[in-house]
Amino acid sequence: MMRALAFPLLALSMVLAAPAWADVSADQAAAAAQRVASGRVLSVEKTEVDHRPVWRVKVLTPQGDVRVILIDAASGRVVG
Repeated sequence: MMRALAFPLLALSMVLAAPAWADVSADQAAAAAQRVASGRVLSVEKTEVDHRPVWRVKVLTPQGDVRVILIDAASGRVVG
């Protein structure tokens, strides 16, 4: 019985020990981009810049311009 519980408990402990800096969600990236360029989010897609994962968020500003905001996928910081 104890061996039957060992694997699920090990798996659960690995999930709970996931780093706090785990990926920023698409919704969080969209919110961060809206703080920089207020407007309507048109799209959010994950890509890489300089071998680092980033969210590429397109925002339509109230003036009618489309801005592309890059959000670091690990930290949530604006990188471009």
